[in-house]
Amino acid sequence: MNEANHDVLIIGSGAAGLTAALALAQTKKVLVLAKGSLTGGSTAWAQGGIAAVLDAGDTFDNHIRDTMIAGAGLNRRETVEFVIENAPASIDRLCELGVPFNREDGDLHLTREGGHSHRRIVHVNDATGWAVQEALLNAAKANPNITLLPGQTCIDFITGRHGEKFSGDGRVWGAYALDEESGTVKKHVAKATILAAGGAGRCYLFSTAPRGATGDGIAMAWRAGARVSNMEMMQFHPTCLYNLEVKNFLITEAVRGEGGRLFNPVTGERYMEKYDPERLELAPRDIVARANDDQIKRYGLDYVHLDISHQPPEFVKEHFPTIHEKLMGLGIDMTKGPIPVVPAQHYTCGGVLVDLDARTDLPGLWAAGECTESGLHGANRLASNSLLECFVFGEAAAKDILDCWDKLDAPPPIKDWDESRVTDSDEEVVIKQNWTEIRRFMWNYVGIVRTTKRLERAAHRIKLLTDEVEDYYGHFRVTTDLIELRNLLKASELIVKSALARHESRGLHFTLDYPETDSVARDTILVP
Repeated sequence: MNEANHDVLIIGSGAAGLTAALALAQTKKVLVLAKGSLTGGSTAWAQGGIAAVLDAGDTFDNHIRDTMIAGAGLNRRETVEFVIENAPASIDRLCELGVPFNREDGDLHLTREGGHSHRRIVHVNDATGWAVQEALLNAAKANPNITLLPGQTCIDFITGRHGEKFSGDGRVWGAYALDEESGTVKKHVAKATILAAGGAGRCYLFSTAPRGATGDGIAMAWRAGARVSNMEMMQFHPTCLYNLEVKNFLITEAVRGEGGRLFNPVTGERYMEKYDPERLELAPRDIVARANDDQIKRYGLDYVHLDISHQPPEFVKEHFPTIHEKLMGLGIDMTKGPIPVVPAQHYTCGGVLVDLDARTDLPGLWAAGECTESGLHGANRLASNSLLECFVFGEAAAKDILDCWDKLDAPPPIKDWDESRVTDSDEEVVIKQNWTEIRRFMWNYVGIVRTTKRLERAAHRIKLLTDEVEDYYGHFRVTTDLIELRNLLKASELIVKSALARHESRGLHFTLDYPETDSVARDTILVP
């Protein structure tokens, strides 16, 4: 089934990809590719919720202002307005799909998170993402025009240079993907392609991102000739569970929203008043994450304590059933004592540059969600704006493709994937070693607090590893691990390059060599 009969190819089965698929499938045949399982992306992991102006006392202007303040002025105002004004309609559509948002007396129950001036987060307990993922998947499975294909690792976009008749025009005609089960590479050709492949969190040792968040989409788009922007803006969540058995379990922002406090486990001191005396634990994430990082480094700690045990046990269990149950299984009772937490990489604010129609620089390629830089998040993402971006830009991509459908050319004949010169790998250990090395030096040198010297060290290592990996890639058959390693390395290179280019501290990018913030906010745009 190399030449499947579909109109649009979507890479990624999370909130952005499935939203686009459902909007397109009214009239078009859509193929959705997922790496691993259909629920393997970040959407299912989102605990907090979705931000939208739904409260009587709240306004679009308030939400816009909160988003711009969190984004440290790097946001593009027209994008922020576009997303926030479309938010209530997105929530309505999810309600129609059957997402069981929490309600109080019939109205949606709204919670509040750090950086928000009002209660505006709709949620399904503390497992919103899972409920959203499930509703979208059920709707997609029920739609005869949507084909869902899990177990596909995309390698590279198909462009004019892969045509039987070569063209250097950069037009995207789909993608080559490794079928994980058979080990063969197939071409998936389409008139329009939407990239919704998620972020690059797994470049880091500690991350709340799922295992598959290896920057594949961003690296593929870069190799095909698209610009990327603001990759240095890596968001670190202040509170990830510290547990050697369970990696990357997030303790949602809402625990602090409902009264959770941070303490130094050695001194017993509640320390946030030193860092942000007015907002304390409800300061934006970058401030809280740097405070936690500072306490950990200063006192040589493994973790800090997050404590909500002063609230009534019933209140805690009712608000955080998923977290409570998970922690009880690990012998931690959050109703009685503190939770050990560390900051961890959480969200990729930069990515492939897109406009309000979700168009990238490459003709035939649209993109939405965490793999993009749309201008919504700027230098720091406001809590619960991420799922929102997926819905609004997923819709925007679908609408733009439908609007210009008649002007899109039919794909030319495309060459099959060439593996005539490769053999099976004899040394998988090379991949594991490099993978571990990248994540460690990215955490130590390109983490929450940066210096030019540390960044240069990281750049030097990336250069050495790139030569090694490219040589390996050229000789051996592709595997998911090898594809991910190649993308992880490219994403890391883009992060380091962007960080070295920004000679100021703004939002998530904090460097000891340039602690001041410039008077003018500029995007870091890298051109391939």
